[in-house]
Amino acid sequence: MINGIIGRKLGMTQLFAADGTVTPVTVIKAGPCVVVQKKSAAGPDGYDAVQLGLVDEKPVRLKRVTLPMRGHFEKTGGGIPPTRVLKELRLDASAAETNVGDKVLVDLFSDGDAIEVIGRSKGRGFAGTVKRHHFNRGPESHGSMNVRAPGAIGASAYPSRVIKGNRSSGHMGDERVTVKGLTVARVDVENNLLMVRGAVPGANGSVVIIKKSVKPGKKK
Repeated sequence: MINGIIGRKLGMTQLFAADGTVTPVTVIKAGPCVVVQKKSAAGPDGYDAVQLGLVDEKPVRLKRVTLPMRGHFEKTGGGIPPTRVLKELRLDASAAETNVGDKVLVDLFSDGDAIEVIGRSKGRGFAGTVKRHHFNRGPESHGSMNVRAPGAIGASAYPSRVIKGNRSSGHMGDERVTVKGLTVARVDVENNLLMVRGAVPGANGSVVIIKKSVKPGKKK
């Protein structure tokens, strides 16, 4: 069966228990999603997976869809209207009952489920080595000219160049991040909302993938 769904991170709020305990949670609008394409190990793809499309409240206008994507939906979607967001999820070989056009809703999850969330971290722009790689700073005593400088980065005579892969200044953030060990605090099926306890990657409004955690020793 499908063990994940696409959603958008909305922001944070609090949940209050009957005894007054406060739980900080991140609200994710999860789905509804639709199965756009199905791949099988017996086919040309060589593995079992489904391609999910996130159904937005405001559908995408057909003139905004590129011709390749329009042809993709006409070929694999079976008449499903195009969606802005497409993501692929692996399937078990036993999930043969999944078909194109099936809906994936937030009721896939329940309170207390262990999940993992995949998203893109916030972009921090150009950052130095202290912020980006947690380098130690230099002394700040009188006359010190090396407070936040990275230090030596290459040899002189040989090989007379900077070795690739050195930790240095550069673009920080804006990369794919998977956060495991999160918990579903509450599921709002009526409004397609997931309240998640833990750190959810990405900025508000960004697209995330929520998947059920797999116990060690079991296949995804």
